[in-house]
Amino acid sequence: MNQLLCFTSAFCLILFHGHLSIAEAGLVGVNYGMLGNNLPPPSEVIALLKSRQITRVRLFDPNYNALQVLQGSGIDVILGILNQDLQNLASDLSFARNWVQENVIPYSEAVTFRCISAGNEVIPGDLAVHVLPAMRNLKTALGEANLEEIPVSTTVSTAVLGNSYPPSRGEFTKEVSPTMKSITEFLAAAKSPLLVNVYPYFAYIYDQQNISLTYALFNSSEVVVKDGQLGYKNLFDAITDAVYSALEKVGGNSVVIVVSESGWPSNENGEIATIANAQTYNNKLIAHVSGASGTPKRPGRSIDTYVFAIFNENLKPPGTEQHFGLYYPNMTEVYHVEFTQ
Repeated sequence: MNQLLCFTSAFCLILFHGHLSIAEAGLVGVNYGMLGNNLPPPSEVIALLKSRQITRVRLFDPNYNALQVLQGSGIDVILGILNQDLQNLASDLSFARNWVQENVIPYSEAVTFRCISAGNEVIPGDLAVHVLPAMRNLKTALGEANLEEIPVSTTVSTAVLGNSYPPSRGEFTKEVSPTMKSITEFLAAAKSPLLVNVYPYFAYIYDQQNISLTYALFNSSEVVVKDGQLGYKNLFDAITDAVYSALEKVGGNSVVIVVSESGWPSNENGEIATIANAQTYNNKLIAHVSGASGTPKRPGRSIDTYVFAIFNENLKPPGTEQHFGLYYPNMTEVYHVEFTQ
């Protein structure tokens, strides 16, 4: 999660891959972060997810204990790679082969991997140059293991956008455009999604003069932003379509977005980060993406989305970062969210 987000660089996603049917789209998952020293063991966490009928989870790294418990659970996984491993994955195919051998192959018969993400929010940044080579080596290693059906992608924040208003003018910054163009070409050729972390919360708090809380919280029943023939009633859709516009401008018309993170904090920012607002946002988010309305630019498609996050994590930076959880570490709800829409 990148807190330094603004409305001019906001967006969102959906998942599509050849072996996954459109009928499967729109199921909502959760991010399983582990930056806490008081969190329950993975066995209890996965049992909790199953009790809530949550069938998708995103792991930020190949945690051995979590992957062990996920086997045979019926919960699909987006599997992240530690950012510090990107350079080795990019420069050394044998490193990629070993990574797949250790972290994917042992679980591939009992866990459905919906995607492998080469890095989390490293574009722009010093590690950006390693993302595409790492993706290529991972794809090669997966193919050699007869696991070519597992998509390979990367996760980006809204920092990749130089403009997003109106959504049709969405485009990547000049700094990242060459990198994103190459990555987009890879994704289009492989029919893999782009993973995007989408936070209307941050767009709102950094531009309250131009963005209303009603618009950010899915509470508007009227069109707020008119963009040509398209009308936007919520910021989530506007952000999403801004990313689609950026992808189209670099040849990514066929690339689908998966919202790898979205959520709202429940504390540490006055009357904005409250339990009531977090509950409103996440429930309305789930209802919205679970339907078949899609976005104004891409109507008729559900939006694969992963809520951030399962727990409040006390080892994250102090402030709102520690309060995005649906549950306290003792596994009691911070507030109720209905996943079965």
